[in-house]
Amino acid sequence: MADKLLKLPRMNIAASLKAKVRQAAFSLSESLFGVAIIGIVFISLYSGMATGFTSIRDSQENLRATQILLEKFETLRLYNWEQLNTPGFVPPNFTTTYAPTEGGKGVTYTGRVIISQPPITDAYAPDLRMVTIILTWQSLGQGTHVNHSRVFTSFVAKYGIQNYIY
Repeated sequence: MADKLLKLPRMNIAASLKAKVRQAAFSLSESLFGVAIIGIVFISLYSGMATGFTSIRDSQENLRATQILLEKFETLRLYNWEQLNTPGFVPPNFTTTYAPTEGGKGVTYTGRVIISQPPITDAYAPDLRMVTIILTWQSLGQGTHVNHSRVFTSFVAKYGIQNYIY
C-alpha cells in the first residue's frame, strides 16, 4: 500500500492556487471601466437632484408671486370708488419678502400698482378702472440670479363688490 501512495502524481498546491486566483481577479481595465460607470451614475444622480431642487424653488417663487398679485388686487376691490380714484390713496409701489432665512436673505418681490382708464369707449367706461399690478423679483440661484416678472390686469367697477361690504 505504501508503494501505491508513492506512485501517485505529486500535486503542486501553490501553482493550482495561483491559477485559481488569476481566474477570479479583475484586470486593471475592468476596474477602471467599473469606476467610470459608478462615477457617471453618481454625477447623473447629483445633477437630477440639483435640477429637482431648482424646479421646486422656482415653483415656490411663482406660487408666492401669484398669491401676492391676488392679495393686492382683492384688497383694491374693497376700496370704495372715491378711495380708488384719489391720487396717492393706493400706494403705487410695494415690496414684500418671502422665505427669509436666518441671514435675513430671501426673495424680495417688488410691485407697482397702476390704476388707469380702461381702453374701451362704451357708455360704462367712466364707471370702470383698469388695474395693472406688475411684480418683479430675482431668483435665489446658485451663483446666477434670474430676473422674473409677472403682470396681472383686471377691472374694478364703480358699482362693484365694495358697495356690498360697507
